[in-house]
Amino acid sequence: MKITFFSAQPYDKKFFNECNKTFGFDLQFLEVQLNEQTVNVIEQTNAVCVFVNDKVNATVIETLAAKNVSIIALRCAGFNNVDLEAAKKYGIKVCRVPAYSPEAVAEHALAMILTLNRKTHKAYNRVREQNFSLNGLLGFNIYKKTIGVIGTGNIGKAFCKIMLGMGCRVIAFDIIANKEIETLGVEYLPLINVLQQSDIISLHCPLNEQTKHIINQQTIQLMKTGVMLINTSRGALIDTKAVVDALKNVKLGYLGIDVYEQEEKLFFKDLSENIIEDDLIQRLMSFPNVLVTAHQAFFTKEAIEQIAFTTLNSVKILCENKIPENKAILLT
Repeated sequence: MKITFFSAQPYDKKFFNECNKTFGFDLQFLEVQLNEQTVNVIEQTNAVCVFVNDKVNATVIETLAAKNVSIIALRCAGFNNVDLEAAKKYGIKVCRVPAYSPEAVAEHALAMILTLNRKTHKAYNRVREQNFSLNGLLGFNIYKKTIGVIGTGNIGKAFCKIMLGMGCRVIAFDIIANKEIETLGVEYLPLINVLQQSDIISLHCPLNEQTKHIINQQTIQLMKTGVMLINTSRGALIDTKAVVDALKNVKLGYLGIDVYEQEEKLFFKDLSENIIEDDLIQRLMSFPNVLVTAHQAFFTKEAIEQIAFTTLNSVKILCENKIPENKAILLT
């Protein structure tokens, strides 16, 4: 059984090779993204393993089927980049990693909040230059602030628990209320109320037709002036141009993003010697109250180990035509 990995990074090779000692698959790692131009590099492969920025549309899936690929394995939770109807049409099975240490992403969201608030990244650079002044480093207490959480799946739930532990009022919006965190004190409200009442808003919902650009010019106007917005979910949840405008007119006080709408052209690459032609990301990074990290919220040892095991185990189950204990693993 051969699995070809796309968008493979050194850490993918390390953790998947280590985990594969239990499974014994033939693993091939390619640095290129999977898309219509690169799909033809596949030779005699039974499965492809893809990540968040790989393009697995109907055209790619048709080519995969012609090459006798029978499994598409996503080593991530989101699957908005895969045409599931096309996969079903061609009989290709799809699996993902529905949960892989949600605490990793939730903790990164907290790290972004604390960094933006207390400006520890700026303080670090100052002290290294022997500047011990506190001017410009004033923050605020997070204790007793109102935290709005949009999406309370596994990651959103973990984030809610963290913020409750910090003594915050936590309000949330989701289609289905999570009874566990409700009993802990999370209050579910309509989206408009969450936007209006929150001092800090954190996005933890999947990307679909209903949530694309859920943060836009209209919804931003509902927010408090000076609100902090955090996105560790999917870049297209935010209309980037609207956010840039809101930063310029000081409607948004802080922005922390670990994801970006056009990140496939940027993230997971070293572009330090290149000129970045994306004007929006350049504009965002010019603001002193914006923090950008390159899709690293998931990036902990525990999470990568879980991703590797779940992915390879799902492929094994699909190869054996068994019904997995966790039915959420199968998407078609």
